[in-house]
Amino acid sequence: MYDITIIGAGAVGSAIARELSKYKLKLAVLERASDVCEGTSKANSGIAHAGYDAMPGTLKAKLNVRGSELMEGLSEELRFLYRRCGSLVLCFDEEQKDRLFELKERGEQNGVKELEIISGDKVRELEPNLSTEVKCALYAPTGAIVDPFGLTIAMAENAAVNGAEFHLNTEVTGVEKHDGFYRIYVKRHASKSYESAAGIAETLHQNDTGVTFYDTRIVINAAGVYADTIHNMVSKEKIKITPRRGEYMLLDNSVGAFMTRTVFQLPTSLGKGILITPTTHGNILVGPNAEDIEDKEALNTTASGLSSVRQKALLSAPELPLKQVITSFAGLRARVEKRAGLNNFEDNDTEGDFLIGEVKDAPGFIDAAGIESPGLTCAPAIGEYVTRIIERIMPLEKKNDFIKRRELYPEIAKASSAEAEKLIKKDPLYANIICRCLSISEGEIMSAIHRPLGAYTSDGIKRRTYAGMGRCQSGFCNPKVVEILSRELSVSPEYICKNDTGSEFLVS
Repeated sequence: MYDITIIGAGAVGSAIARELSKYKLKLAVLERASDVCEGTSKANSGIAHAGYDAMPGTLKAKLNVRGSELMEGLSEELRFLYRRCGSLVLCFDEEQKDRLFELKERGEQNGVKELEIISGDKVRELEPNLSTEVKCALYAPTGAIVDPFGLTIAMAENAAVNGAEFHLNTEVTGVEKHDGFYRIYVKRHASKSYESAAGIAETLHQNDTGVTFYDTRIVINAAGVYADTIHNMVSKEKIKITPRRGEYMLLDNSVGAFMTRTVFQLPTSLGKGILITPTTHGNILVGPNAEDIEDKEALNTTASGLSSVRQKALLSAPELPLKQVITSFAGLRARVEKRAGLNNFEDNDTEGDFLIGEVKDAPGFIDAAGIESPGLTCAPAIGEYVTRIIERIMPLEKKNDFIKRRELYPEIAKASSAEAEKLIKKDPLYANIICRCLSISEGEIMSAIHRPLGAYTSDGIKRRTYAGMGRCQSGFCNPKVVEILSRELSVSPEYICKNDTGSEFLVS
């Protein structure tokens, strides 16, 4: 019997787990994918939004500003990449200048500091590569960029160190209400490499039909685009989430100096428009478009979508070096199409707002649903918010031994000559460079495998070390990564996957 079980290990689920791991609780996190940060959290713009876009008074607005306030301190505690670079919202038409002032006023009502409307000339002083057609812009110095998978993995690792049990490859197939608890039925997708990495540690129960299940007093639904599926298992008031696909292009870090701030266009009903932003890894990211679809697994890019991204981005920066695109990808945002009322200590039933609270006809079942943009920014604040909801349901007792800081893992590319020499003397594997594009060593890959919630897939290594994110997109380093994973997990190379079971690299 768990006290609390979280369904979903993206940024929101991991943030909630980290916050709840501060208390004396038996806590489980169930994730259907092969790793934390496999859904929306791995494919987004990587921006810590300032907070001027959300409507004042909404939960989204409050959590955005609070999340932005928390992010820098959290990055120092958990050692993920974060940089306050500022952001610009561009206006190309003097007649639309009033919309910039509306955004500024909205941001000021939300509590965003230092907002300023600046002229087109001032815009180009800040960012010389922006179009001469830009008439003015909203400047938000508190806007920032963050490593989305670094943030998510850091929160999850810290939660695990503090006692939260993560169960990957564990898909929820049903949730039943019982007297005073919930029974969560699951289906396992574990590969041999995962079983080896996890030590085949089982903390599950078996019922008479052989179906694996968990019992828990409280359920937190943080299942991203599948949050409606989980909610609808327990509630008569149904909700519907429609995935909104956004396509991106990533430029090589050789042109990373092209833009130093996040640049938006004036937002529309479909979102914040096409942006150009630096990333914490030194690249330039362009996108996303916005397309509502029904398929919750449709992560493919399209020729028409990328063409639209390209054309609209060139309006902001005509000299954008699109010949330096090294990869393209798509992500899905969880847009709530049909809402249901929740028991909550704040009214957050505004259309377009996050859906966070205790489900009315399912006491002890808490939704954290519809967490679209700026969900990544809001995640730490959502962790605090959900904890306050739980405090109204059951008493919480804080731990005296909570470990708030995460270990800093060495990176040979960032080490000084003296630091590198000392590191290599201690462990010669740091001298063996595996990823040549980004100078990532075998020592770093070993660390990624053996640390808390360690990697056992190629993508897991990529998100923890960035090996494979360079210009060649893993073309040179992946065979070595597969070899190292095989050796360290003591399984045949044919069982090593890119991500989920079924994505093995070798057929024999």
